[in-house]
Amino acid sequence: MTNKESNNAGALKTLRSFGSLVKIQHTVFSAPFVALGVALGADGFPPAIVIVYIALALLAARTAAMAFNRIVDVTYDARNPRTAKRELVTGKLSLRQAGLLTAFSSVMFIVLANMLNRTCGLLAIPTLALILGYSFTKRFTSLSHFVLGLALGVSPGAGWLAVGAPLSSTPFLLGAIVVFWVAGFDILYSLADAEFDSENKLHSIPSVLGKARAIMLSRILHAICCSLMLALYFQLNLPLWTTVSFVPTLALFVRQYTLVRADDLTRLDFAFFTVNGWIGFLYCIAVGVVYFAL
Repeated sequence: MTNKESNNAGALKTLRSFGSLVKIQHTVFSAPFVALGVALGADGFPPAIVIVYIALALLAARTAAMAFNRIVDVTYDARNPRTAKRELVTGKLSLRQAGLLTAFSSVMFIVLANMLNRTCGLLAIPTLALILGYSFTKRFTSLSHFVLGLALGVSPGAGWLAVGAPLSSTPFLLGAIVVFWVAGFDILYSLADAEFDSENKLHSIPSVLGKARAIMLSRILHAICCSLMLALYFQLNLPLWTTVSFVPTLALFVRQYTLVRADDLTRLDFAFFTVNGWIGFLYCIAVGVVYFAL
């Protein structure tokens, strides 16, 4: 292998490590709701350049949040067997590299927000403070799941404002849907670390309430979420019969709780990522299709 080939291979390996560090694939949780917020706010498709700016801003915000989270949690990740192979722990990436990525992504998010419109520009720094600040919450409150929900819950409203739509109750309802949905599935995801959190004085609902009660609370939050999801149909003045398009989403919520039990977390990753990824996608597609088709 030549020096050039070796350098190229090393650069590709580093790039893959960055991708793994920030879990770009997890954008699937917020992207559909951003898209729905954009479509409803614009009452259709905005100009292509606006879509590009929004997509890049979403990517920048997601990257900054995840890279910063890995920096803040590196000490705990090193102690936790589940996270001990993360890039900052193993040395695949350095804290300096992660810090530079966080700074660059944060600046890009602020720049892109200002390129969209004045309102987005004014809200960029408070939004960034929220999504970065989430990383510290497990140190002092078990409500961190709801803070994460709020951090992702601003995304539909951000999409709405990005296209210059006037404020209404619709983006707030979309945001509430995301808050309860994300808080519910983040509680489930935290089940795997319940014992570790207790031992290391980290706060989470499973470590405080126990796994069985945490699952019950997650079900309650998702029941509220489903109610809000149905409410959006009526908020948009859609006919009652169109709510049949919500059935696949509801089925996935039910399926999630057949996969996760307090005494069996072997399918937790599938429930967390795959099932919830499809929940957001199917719901937003369903609402979008029936809204614009009628």
